[in-house]
Amino acid sequence: MNVFFRDFLGFLKIFDSIYERLRHLLIPPKAYSWQTLIYLSLFSWLISSLSTGYVKELIAICGWLFLISGTAWYTTDKPLYIPSTNMPVGAVITGFLVSVFAFGQDKDFITSKTIVLWPTLAAIITAIPEFFEGSGTDVKTQIPRVDERQRMIVLVGSCMVISCWLQFCFVVNNWLDEYPSIQVDNINRSALVFKSNSFVKVPKNGVLILDNLTPLVEDQISKKPWSEVEQWLIDARKRVGDLGKQVIQSQLAQYDERYLWHVEPRISNVKSGYKLDLLSIWTGPSANSTGYYFRKNCRVDPVAVSRNGTTGTPKKIEDNSTIAEIECDRVSKFIREAPPPQ
Repeated sequence: MNVFFRDFLGFLKIFDSIYERLRHLLIPPKAYSWQTLIYLSLFSWLISSLSTGYVKELIAICGWLFLISGTAWYTTDKPLYIPSTNMPVGAVITGFLVSVFAFGQDKDFITSKTIVLWPTLAAIITAIPEFFEGSGTDVKTQIPRVDERQRMIVLVGSCMVISCWLQFCFVVNNWLDEYPSIQVDNINRSALVFKSNSFVKVPKNGVLILDNLTPLVEDQISKKPWSEVEQWLIDARKRVGDLGKQVIQSQLAQYDERYLWHVEPRISNVKSGYKLDLLSIWTGPSANSTGYYFRKNCRVDPVAVSRNGTTGTPKKIEDNSTIAEIECDRVSKFIREAPPPQ
């Protein structure tokens, strides 16, 4: 029984200790304290949610200012430093709040600017107290000692370098959004890339262009008189180029890389007709000095049609009209080299 009471009393002492810590943390010891500022921020956001118009925005701004001030005050009372640095954890937290307040948006608090400027703001917040001495209302400006100045310069400079690397990271990922075809050069293996598809082997937009171009070319050739088709093939460079521009503008409208693709034909004679190769050529940056392109092979042959509707080769059917027939490969070939000469 005595053991039970002893354990119970020990539990009460632990509970009382926890209660005292929470009371000291949550109840302001005086009106002018960091707890008061935090409570004012919560009160401001509550009132802001019940307001409208510019009053709502004004009260919300006051809430942010109270929150930043209260957090900075609390974290500088007993600063905890990041290991192997002279930057307080409180400055990192305060820098994040300042960055969100200054560069966040209504729907998106965390933006690229918020993350990029966070380290630099944290370093500046760490350096500011070194230019003041005193506490409370008795504050005087001062010039930091030489060693303190050197330490602050190194800290701010290092954090600015981190911000630059973060900005470069967002720039690279923005490139991948606007120019997804550069992923074929294994840029997705970079530690700076966080949006890429690790399994990208060929640029899909090159395939997309030929897949949408092929039906247009087939429509202009299939079942047309052979004499007209031969004239079409003579002007194929312009005709295919115009069709390619239409496809690129419609299918790649969301990508800036649409200006780095163009379409060309390659025509050669075969035994009974023509071989028509459709090429989608990448003219943008590439790790391969010769670039790359996609090719889809098509075969254009003359077919004779008799008056009764039967078809065959022109030599086997007399008194007929000859039309063209075109057949294209279903799959486009990816080739890492310069396109063949015209």
